[in-house]
Amino acid sequence: MSRAFVKEPDGSGPSEGLPDRPISEHPNYVTRAGLRQLHERVRELQERRSRLLAEARQAAASADDPALAEEIALLDRDLRYYAARVDGAILIDPAEQPADHVGFGMTVSVEDPRGEPQRFTIVGEDEADVSASRISYVSPLARALEGARVGEKAHWRRPAGDLELTIVAIDRTV
Repeated sequence: MSRAFVKEPDGSGPSEGLPDRPISEHPNYVTRAGLRQLHERVRELQERRSRLLAEARQAAASADDPALAEEIALLDRDLRYYAARVDGAILIDPAEQPADHVGFGMTVSVEDPRGEPQRFTIVGEDEADVSASRISYVSPLARALEGARVGEKAHWRRPAGDLELTIVAIDRTV
């Protein structure tokens, strides 16, 4: 068999490890709580990696253990991701924004056309948690709400059909 088209490892290229987690193209705006969460995640990953390496030394595990190598590679990848997110974090203080416009870090109360109330807090991408009504500032809903004032309507384009929401209240405390 011809080996003309088989790439032989020569040490000059990148290692055959896990690809890095993709980092958003958007600015990494964060609330104070979001920045704390990022720092906490880095600390947790560092501690987990240290414990894993210590356990491996105690058990006399070798670097040739594929399960150990894979777990360390996963931790290293996540550490690179979260360290980059911390390094690129742009802290936004809602108290420094106009109180009468929907903006980053604010909690917005809205009503749909049937009068059903909902509340959303606009946060950074890493802080978003739909189950806790915390939406990313780059989400279609947050973009629809951005800049609106109490009493105004926001047009939310969504796959299930567009929805008009009325801004009922804006709260700057996160």
